[in-house]
Amino acid sequence: MPLIARRLPLVILLIAGFWAAQAHAQWKWRDKDGHVTVSDRPPPRDVADKDILGRPPADLRRAAAEASAAAASAASGAAGVPPVAKAPLDRELEIRRKAAEAEAAAKAKTDEERQAVRRADNCKRARAQMATLDSGQRMARVNDKGEREVLDDGARAEEARRAREVIASECR
Repeated sequence: MPLIARRLPLVILLIAGFWAAQAHAQWKWRDKDGHVTVSDRPPPRDVADKDILGRPPADLRRAAAEASAAAASAASGAAGVPPVAKAPLDRELEIRRKAAEAEAAAKAKTDEERQAVRRADNCKRARAQMATLDSGQRMARVNDKGEREVLDDGARAEEARRAREVIASECR
């Protein structure tokens, strides 16, 4: 049997081994149309984090980043170009994380502003109610039966207590 024929299975096994090692660094995601895509490159930026179905392990991503940094520094030679600090994947994930944090901060700020407007309105209404109660004029309200009833001193005192509680909690 010739030497090439005896070593051919070994060569095929080595090539298959290299392909299998690269197959571990696979990304899997669902695009906007619902199609599943598998690649050795990270998904485009418009793919939401929840649609990423599979990522390569962190150590393989780190090894790929180190390999690309080494290749970049070898290509630049002694030209004084600094090596790549982060892999494109890490930069993209960092950008996505910062965007999500900024979005959450903006939402929190909007909610806080909405609460401040609500508190100011409640404060204004409670102060107007307190001013009306302090004026001493006759006040009436409609009871559960739909009948109009005039507030006596006890009911007026109870309404004033409620208005003071609202003022204390909402007028900060």
